Amino acid sequence: MALDFTAIDFETANSSPASACSVGLVRVRDGVVVAQTGWLIRPPAGHDEFQEWNVRIHGIQAHEVVDADDWSAQLDRLCAFAGADVLVAHNAGFDLNVIRRACEATGDDCPPYRSLCSLAVARKVYDLDSYKLPVAAAAAGFGAFPHHDALADARACAQIVIDAAQRTASGTVQQLAEAVGVRLGDPLSAAPATVRAAA
Repeated sequence: MALDFTAIDFETANSSPASACSVGLVRVRDGVVVAQTGWLIRPPAGHDEFQEWNVRIHGIQAHEVVDADDWSAQLDRLCAFAGADVLVAHNAGFDLNVIRRACEATGDDCPPYRSLCSLAVARKVYDLDSYKLPVAAAAAGFGAFPHHDALADARACAQIVIDAAQRTASGTVQQLAEAVGVRLGDPLSAAPATVRAAA
């Protein structure tokens, strides 16, 4: 077994978890980033209003996603990249809830991903004043990056888990979770909804 996972980050158009408007994905194999990608998403109908607060955070405008694939069209692409990996995210409850709620909004089957929260890991591994992604990523040796760019955030998240695994001599995501005393999230289809907290 090796430290294999896919880090994921979503940005949303508004306060609805179903309103995914971009995604970043980073594949890690044996503790090394081997592939990364990201793209814009046209949010599901009824969840597609771009609210000023969200636009101010990530800078994505409604006109930029007009020609992007909608949730249903890009879901296979997301799943093809992530495969059967555990999904790692900073505040994983939010990002995994995006998948769940977007699938509910479009009637797509929700893929049964398990998850590991890099925020929970960072709280166990580092002694910091704040565990927001830029601060935790810096502690993991990942320098300045454009926070709220989905791909950059996924890359930062990946580095936190890679660094935490090295510090705890953990060879797999499961071993890391056990070493720091956090649990892997249940498969998505069985998991309850969670609300967003600031990451």
